[in-house]
Amino acid sequence: MHAILWTATPGPLVPPSHVPDALVTPGVEGFVVTFAVVVAVVLLIVDMVRRIRRLNYRAAVREQLEAEVLEQEAAKAAADKKSAAKKK
Repeated sequence: MHAILWTATPGPLVPPSHVPDALVTPGVEGFVVTFAVVVAVVLLIVDMVRRIRRLNYRAAVREQLEAEVLEQEAAKAAADKKSAAKKK
């Protein structure tokens, strides 16, 4: 059974290469391109983190300002109720 499967499987589609492995390397150009891609990705990540941090700070400040406005409105409403009660 194994002999039938072994004979039915095709051989490699690409013939083996006779070029030495030392000659098939990316070389200095490949290193430089890879290094440039890594630097670009790191810079993009740093920029993204900075932008997200700014958004979070702005959201926190906005929430604080909204809370202060609500407190001021509540205090004003309470003062208006007191003054209306005194007039009666």
